[in-house]
Amino acid sequence: MKFKEDFLWGAATASYQVEGAAYEDGKGLSIWDVFCEKPGRILNGHTGEVACDQYHRYEEDVKMMADMGIQAYRFSLSWPRIMPKGTGEINPAGIAYYNHLIDCLLKYNIKPYVTLYHWDLPYELHKKGGWLNEEIVEWFGEYAKVVAENFSDRVENFFTVNEPQCFIGISYMGTQHAPGYDGTIREGLQAGHNALKAHGRAVQMLRKYAKSEIKVGFAPTGAFTYPKSNDEKDVEAAKNMMFKNITQDNWVWNVAWWNDPVYLGQYPKEGLEALAAYLPEITSEDMELIHQPLDFIGMNIYNGQMVSADDQTSWKLEERYIGFPQTGMKWPITPEVLYWAPKFLCERYKKPIYITENGLASPDMIAADGKIHDENRIAFLDQYLHYYRKASDEDIPVAGYFVWSLMDNFEWAFGYTERFGIVYVDYTSQERTIKESGKWYKKVIGSNGEIIK
Repeated sequence: MKFKEDFLWGAATASYQVEGAAYEDGKGLSIWDVFCEKPGRILNGHTGEVACDQYHRYEEDVKMMADMGIQAYRFSLSWPRIMPKGTGEINPAGIAYYNHLIDCLLKYNIKPYVTLYHWDLPYELHKKGGWLNEEIVEWFGEYAKVVAENFSDRVENFFTVNEPQCFIGISYMGTQHAPGYDGTIREGLQAGHNALKAHGRAVQMLRKYAKSEIKVGFAPTGAFTYPKSNDEKDVEAAKNMMFKNITQDNWVWNVAWWNDPVYLGQYPKEGLEALAAYLPEITSEDMELIHQPLDFIGMNIYNGQMVSADDQTSWKLEERYIGFPQTGMKWPITPEVLYWAPKFLCERYKKPIYITENGLASPDMIAADGKIHDENRIAFLDQYLHYYRKASDEDIPVAGYFVWSLMDNFEWAFGYTERFGIVYVDYTSQERTIKESGKWYKKVIGSNGEIIK
């Protein structure tokens, strides 16, 4: 079996994780530049100052993608590289860099999928309150206008923000990620509401100033579920837990909390009830702004939780057995989720879906033969894509897949200690080596998924 003929095979990265050139060519500071300066924040004191140096090596990377048969590249723009202070002044060198990258991708027949925001907030905006300041709705809208004016003549597909669960939940309500604000539930809900309004404003500005017809989506993540069995009661329990299980402790990771406003125009009632004491003012105008027409669902999916029916509580989490398989990041390996989550999402939101991130962290090494034998990554991807192809076979509208990641890179708080890439990066020499998983992925693309077991 194959995927549908128009299925898109891609790879993904994020600006701060791969670009480097953190202080070059007029780029402004981001919150990650400053966060990495704080002792103890990043493992081993690593920073993204150089990262994978894609800023200088993009042509090599694009050529490598073409050699691997990759059809689309999902990358994010660095807001402070384009607008050093977040608003106002535009940096010509930043615009030029992304123009060169986009033109290079098109030269090799690779479709650019652009994410406006993958966490590197301009530091100047952070000093004004960042996502806690409601003015960020218009700041982000201004940035989206600049993006549309400069790139939409060649870029057809855009995502607004990547994983608000992280850039709000473990950044403004925790210290793991920049800016490490560690605020209250009330502050987190306000920042999250601002982020959703900013998403809506960005959609408006992208569409208003686009120079050609574009498509726009959203790329969150969440706490996904899959049923213990195909029994109707288990399936309903898993679906209900994924969308309705909202408490003061877990709201950040609930799928419906972030997606219902965007696709359905309202926050889920379970969340409004559970969080009533902490909610910011939410107006009908707010919801109208958030609920902009979108063309597709983007979703970052790495794992899920098995759920069964329970007569007393409606759903029950199934405990994982001793020795349950896990990745280098200690994340559980649950390939079934790449069937059930797209199924549940497409049923609820009535849009085609892209898996915008999926992959495995592993302590890869170069073997004596010069190769990187990452058979565990091949097994992981094969199992997950098996279930994603099952979704396609059942006519669930799966539009494409972006492996995370194209290459090993700066893995946020873990620095360079975790490797997600299908390409190995020697961070000292910046030499790239396609891993065995990258060679396997080329065969998957060439067969449109037919070789998946």
